[in-house]
Amino acid sequence: WRQLFQSDRRGSVRQGLWRTGLGLLVVTGMLAGAAPAAAHVTVNPREATAGSYARVDFRVPNERDSTATTEVEVRFPTDTPIPSVSVKPVPGWDVEITRRTLDEPIEGGHGEVIEEVVEAITWTAQDDASAIQPGQFGEFPVSMGPLPEDVEALYFPSLQTYEDGEVVRWIDLSEGADLPSPVLRLTLAAA
Repeated sequence: WRQLFQSDRRGSVRQGLWRTGLGLLVVTGMLAGAAPAAAHVTVNPREATAGSYARVDFRVPNERDSTATTEVEVRFPTDTPIPSVSVKPVPGWDVEITRRTLDEPIEGGHGEVIEEVVEAITWTAQDDASAIQPGQFGEFPVSMGPLPEDVEALYFPSLQTYEDGEVVRWIDLSEGADLPSPVLRLTLAAA
């Protein structure tokens, strides 16, 4: 090794090794930094058509190495209420739907008057086998609509509870946040 690094002829080898090592260090740092940002509670698909009904999944990854996710709470927008919300059963999970009374009734999708809307949905694992284990994710399907036509996005602040009592609050509405709220982008219907 000493000869390799003392020789002028092999100086370029030393530089090449140094550059390769530095490149690997940079790539490793980028990958390590990117991994946590990519894993958060999301709405899938990420877009839906304004004025229509949509079926979405709230996708919840477990980001811990030694504890399971046992509860997920998704809160619905208060300033743009959604008239109709229903859930698809998830095997091994209980669901609780919390409703709120509107100050002013709104019109539903079929002309009916809506006085009460969903405020939050909470899913709770029935046992350890149903909980979202480390390295896994869960999906919680919801059908909702008609979606508002006067906003570009709907935010769904969410709470993820682990079996050790830790609660992660996915509630930040700003771009590039560490704990972003799940967001559903609304697009205009095709002409």
